[in-house]
Amino acid sequence: MKVVILAGGLGTRIKEESQNKPKPMVEIGEMPILWHIMKIYSKYGLNNFVICLGYKSIYIKQYFSDYFDSQSDFTINLGNNSKTVHSSRTEPWEVTLIDTGLGTMTGGRVKRIRPFNDHKTFMLTYGDGLADVNIHKLLAFHKKHGKLATVTVVKPEGRFGTVTLTDNGLVDSFQEKARSDSPWINIGYFVMEPGVFDYIDGDDTVLERHTLVRLAADKQLAAFEHTGFWHPMDNIADRDHLSELWKNGNAPWKVWD
Repeated sequence: MKVVILAGGLGTRIKEESQNKPKPMVEIGEMPILWHIMKIYSKYGLNNFVICLGYKSIYIKQYFSDYFDSQSDFTINLGNNSKTVHSSRTEPWEVTLIDTGLGTMTGGRVKRIRPFNDHKTFMLTYGDGLADVNIHKLLAFHKKHGKLATVTVVKPEGRFGTVTLTDNGLVDSFQEKARSDSPWINIGYFVMEPGVFDYIDGDDTVLERHTLVRLAADKQLAAFEHTGFWHPMDNIADRDHLSELWKNGNAPWKVWD
């Protein structure tokens, strides 16, 4: 099964980083957030990736072109241009890199990789969000309900502490950054059937505003409720928070060894 990752957006909300590189290449620790996402799927045996490129696509292409060498020890014979690899720490990934256009919307990017899907069920997610989603349970849920698509949803952690007061003005309870009582939100980590391509008109189709809305109207979109960790990387503060979790060995999304 292939994992499709949307990695072509401009990343304007984290422009301090994205002016030099695509947002999915912003590093958490010493590795791009895109690598972290791929490691999550790889933990569950999914090693075939299709990356939807756009903004500064050459940056991501070059990263994967050089990846084997960056993770290996080798000797180069400059006389005959031969290379002897002594050891390698690379993952067993097959990565297909597709330039889906600079201004193409999210749905349009998915439509463009249709020729690489082999008419099979596929995973789809964003290139800027980390979660400890159990991919096996997600896939089992998708197969059980039989709809065209599944979206993983969470109730995000509130950005502020919640305070409950008594009638005489005393604090009855206090909870720092409690789970929100707001509706469930989309965090990606989709599972989709090939029939979803028929719900995408073209490059101008926004996945979230059009495709998912149409699927929901046709009763073809199910929600997998995730109650564990999820955190987006929308801005520098998010990057710093995720980096701190990684640095301190407290990264909940690190489901691999």
